[in-house]
Amino acid sequence: MSKAPQKRWGPVRSLLCLAPLFVAAPFYAYRAHYALPQPVVDLVNPATSLPQISEAQILAHAKYLSEDIGYRTVGTREHALGDAWMLQQAEVVRAECESIVRANPGRKLQCEVWHQQGSGSHRFDMMGRRLYKTYVNLTNIIVRVSDGTEEGKEHAVLVNSHVDSTLPSPGAADDALSVGVMLECMRVLINTPGWEPKHAIVFLFNNAEESLQDGSHLFSTQHPIAKTVRAAINLEAAGSTGPELLFQATSEQMIKAYAKVPRPYGSVVANEVFSSGILLSDTDFRQFELYLNVTGLDMAVVGNSYLYHMRKDLVENIEPGVAQHMADNVYALLHHLASEESPLPELAAGYTRPQTVFYEHFGHFLVYSFTTAKLLYSAFFVIAIVVARLTYVNPAPALKKGASFTSELVSGAAAASAACIGAIVSANVVALIMDKVLGKSLSWFSSVFACLALYGPAALLGALASQLLIGRVREHTAFTSIMLLQAFVAALVQGLDIGTGGVLFLSSAPFVLALLVNKFLTRPGDDISLWSYAIGLLTPLATGTTLLCSVLDVFVPLTGRIGEEAPAEHIIATIVAVNGSYILPLTVPFVHRFNRRVLFRAVVVLSMITGLSMAIFSMRSPFDPMHQKRVFVIHMENITSEEQHLHVAAADGAPGFHDLAADIAKEFSIPGVTPETVVMNEWNSDWDTIYPFSLFLTPYKFDLPLRAEHQDPIEHDFTVTAINDKVDEAAGTRSFTMVVNHPGIIWTAVAFEAHVLQWTLDNSPPDEYARHHIKEGSFYGHDTWSIDLVTKLQPSNGSGPADGSVKVNFVGIHEKAMWPGKRAEKELGGRAMKLFEEFDGWLERETGGTVDAMFLGCVGGVTVI
Repeated sequence: MSKAPQKRWGPVRSLLCLAPLFVAAPFYAYRAHYALPQPVVDLVNPATSLPQISEAQILAHAKYLSEDIGYRTVGTREHALGDAWMLQQAEVVRAECESIVRANPGRKLQCEVWHQQGSGSHRFDMMGRRLYKTYVNLTNIIVRVSDGTEEGKEHAVLVNSHVDSTLPSPGAADDALSVGVMLECMRVLINTPGWEPKHAIVFLFNNAEESLQDGSHLFSTQHPIAKTVRAAINLEAAGSTGPELLFQATSEQMIKAYAKVPRPYGSVVANEVFSSGILLSDTDFRQFELYLNVTGLDMAVVGNSYLYHMRKDLVENIEPGVAQHMADNVYALLHHLASEESPLPELAAGYTRPQTVFYEHFGHFLVYSFTTAKLLYSAFFVIAIVVARLTYVNPAPALKKGASFTSELVSGAAAASAACIGAIVSANVVALIMDKVLGKSLSWFSSVFACLALYGPAALLGALASQLLIGRVREHTAFTSIMLLQAFVAALVQGLDIGTGGVLFLSSAPFVLALLVNKFLTRPGDDISLWSYAIGLLTPLATGTTLLCSVLDVFVPLTGRIGEEAPAEHIIATIVAVNGSYILPLTVPFVHRFNRRVLFRAVVVLSMITGLSMAIFSMRSPFDPMHQKRVFVIHMENITSEEQHLHVAAADGAPGFHDLAADIAKEFSIPGVTPETVVMNEWNSDWDTIYPFSLFLTPYKFDLPLRAEHQDPIEHDFTVTAINDKVDEAAGTRSFTMVVNHPGIIWTAVAFEAHVLQWTLDNSPPDEYARHHIKEGSFYGHDTWSIDLVTKLQPSNGSGPADGSVKVNFVGIHEKAMWPGKRAEKELGGRAMKLFEEFDGWLERETGGTVDAMFLGCVGGVTVI
């Protein structure tokens, strides 16, 4: 007895039937993605009387550092206060540890403390630019917890956070939060009765990360126990909400160790994206890899990174549960790595880059090797082909020359590919109109998900419109083709040793079940059952939502600091289109379920929705008080020309900055002057204190009016000189020591052109006449640094002076002239701080709090040595 013909439902009724899945799966994924544990307040569990991780304690540490001490910029008085406080906390831990051992004489537990201080230099290439760092008397605080034996200290895991904060930020999340996490992990470990580490844990509180990783370089290259480190865990924050993300994992052993934490959150996708360098970001983990040659894990809070390196990076803006999540995971990691099951001894012989796929899927953290992945995905591709053949129904069995199985699948794959390309093209056309025609770029900036409302309809429009060009494709054929296409690409990508191919495996795997179920639910020639759509869409909806949340959390706020020339609109449009194609892969078979009239009507409706969305977004402001525009302001005092200027720059392509610059000129510059942007390149030394990030900026330069405070002479004693000067005419070289004396000036930077043959920075200066950038970071009160150089004399018709003289541009920041970090002692900041206070208040009134400005009082000049 044959099955009765099924009644065809229309598109609206079909979509309503699937609507619960469209809502429930993304909602589940969203909730799971952002889920955080309940914050713990008590230091001791009242039920067990055992110590427990307390978020309240972690945040108390973070608040003291970020608010009681304040902006801990390297070289400032506050930086020194942070160092003293951190050393005090370490000594408290040591005293507590010794007290515990005295009370339990048989317990194997030892806590050692070092206050490291040292000077050094290192090359720090960044953003494709060659840069050198030198530092003087910077500090680290190190605590080693071990069983007190030499055997127990032979293999150690390093866990790192940084005590300092960057120029415009008090650094509550970045990185006082991680400092608090490490202190709390130490407290719980040593106070847990009977706990004895089989392997040592080295807690590194490094005090100079924001000056380009000087503190981690100092430890890695100069501390005596650095050679015992077998693995490193770096704790960071680029945001203040959501779970901390594992975004770098450099060995299979450490990935498996991470799998033991209570709330793992990371994937091979994040690992490969960060490793590609596309984010132009870096952490202390770089120094541990370079100089200790160790494996490890790099973890960071990334949600709501709108506040990253801004003055609102305060404890009040850290989401409840964030600290608990990070600390629980770090504690579990350290507990495992210090145990007898630890892989640390195995890592003593070295490590290889991971050939490991890992991700979280429906509450399970899955880890398997690339070899397993290749076999699994290849086998699945074969299974998919078999299922496709078994479920294939010849559309015209009576015709001997009907379409073949292969040709049908090719047409289906073409339709699916066209839909993806159409989605990307359509979204980017809208991006182009928003940016270049309407001048309304970044209109979605203030919410990470707002861009979905703008580019989602456009992407869907492009996907459906492409099907009008493709022609009719059987629904079953399109469904099957998508399964095979994704399975094939997953196997191909994994064959290239790219673990991200697993994402396509996850989305295509349910299609096999969906097609098999469909064979039993329908008769030959019927539509694909809606139950099959539900089965096939479950994983793409859930996994795709998780991926989309992760990507948007990082990339949307990032567009506010990647420069005016960066194609921010197109980046976000492409992200939405690609993720949308992944989340809704069965759009193509679904639209071919109905006749072309339905498809045409859908295209018309989506065109109207896209136009409406563009109209609405063209009226939106990109910024609000919690999602602010970043503005960079410098008051420059040139001790060579005796001139003073105001420099203002932005790092995004949102409209309105040039109008703001005109308003700034009217308020703070000479009347009647029309502001114009200045060229930002390697030779614009006014911004060298933040080079090479400065290359992202769109800067203006304003003359200052002749106010009384601007009439006073510039009195900074900032000099660059040459000593031990010798010219060897026979060898054609000049050797000398460049000495930079900078009392009261921090973050000094020099830039010059020369053909350097040798210097004390590294052993491989570029073998050509080139421009060199050197930046300095020193502890508070240290005001001199130097480098020895041997340069090649240039011929009379060469690139530089024949006498070997070197023209040096130099600049630094007046330690007392940084707003708002130095607000409490603004009187010591002179005319710059007076201007900054007035300027900041004006910005607040004029922009309604939608601008966060970094104010730096800089001193610079040029000399020939």
